Amino acid sequence: MKRIYLNLKRFDIPREMGGINDTGMREQYARKIVSDIEKLSQDFMFTVFFQEAYVLPATDVAKRTHIGCQGVYEKDVEKGGNFGGMTTFRTAKSMKALGVDSVIIGHCEERAYLNGILSAGGGQGDVNEILNREIRCAVNAGMNVLYCIGEKSEEQQYRFDVLTHQLETGLKDVDLTNVAIAYEPVWAIGVGKIPPDRQYIEEIVEHVKSVYNLPVVYGGGLKEQNAEMLAGIEKLDGGLIALTRFGSDFGFYIEDFNKIVETYQGGLK
Repeated sequence: MKRIYLNLKRFDIPREMGGINDTGMREQYARKIVSDIEKLSQDFMFTVFFQEAYVLPATDVAKRTHIGCQGVYEKDVEKGGNFGGMTTFRTAKSMKALGVDSVIIGHCEERAYLNGILSAGGGQGDVNEILNREIRCAVNAGMNVLYCIGEKSEEQQYRFDVLTHQLETGLKDVDLTNVAIAYEPVWAIGVGKIPPDRQYIEEIVEHVKSVYNLPVVYGGGLKEQNAEMLAGIEKLDGGLIALTRFGSDFGFYIEDFNKIVETYQGGLK
C-alpha cells in the first residue's frame, strides 16, 4: 500500500497575520480536510500532520486517516518518574492522549532549528542524537513515525555517507515496526530550485533500503508536476505533500491535493 503524507505547515495562521489560512474556523476546516481525504482511494494510507489547534476536530471524524502532529519533545512522562514537569514542550504521550497516532520528526526545518541551537552553544553535539531521543519517545508512546533525512547542497558529493549517518544515529535502538523514512533533498527545496531527477531519487531509495529495509517516501514535495514520475519509481512507497500552490495564491488547497493524489495513482504500474 502506498503512503501519502500531508504536512500542513502553519496554515492555521490567517493571511492578514502573514499566514496562509483563509478558510475560517479551524474545527470546520479540519473536519472537512479529513472527510475529503477519506473519500479518496482506499489503496493509499493517508496521514495528515496538523497543528495542535486542529488535532481534536480532526480526530473526531477520522476513521482510516492517520492524524499526526509536527514533532514531539525528546523527553516524556514515565510511571514512577517525571509526572509531566515539561512546561512549553509537546510530549509524545500528551499527543497520544489526544488521539494523535503519528508524528513527523527530522524535517529539514526542525534540523535547521536544532543546528542553530547547537551552533549558539559552540557547535557541540549531533542533531541526529536529539532526533533519536524524540523518535524513541514517539515509539514508546505507540506512535507511527515519519523520519526525515536528506543532504544539503554542500553534502551532495558524499550524500550516501550523510544519509547513512542520519539513519544509523537517528534510529539507533529504535523499534522500527512503525517507522517510515521521508527523503528530503534539502538542496532542491524552495522556489526556483531544480528538483532531483528520477535516477537520483532511485539511487537514494536503493541506498536507504540497503541500510534499513523500511518504507521510503519522497519528502521533497509531491506535486502534480512530479506525481506521475514519482509513481513510476517502483521501490518508492509514496510521497509527502505540503503547499499545493506557489504563485500569488501561495498555500494549501484541498482540491489541488485531490488532483495530486489522482495523478500519482494514475502513474502507478
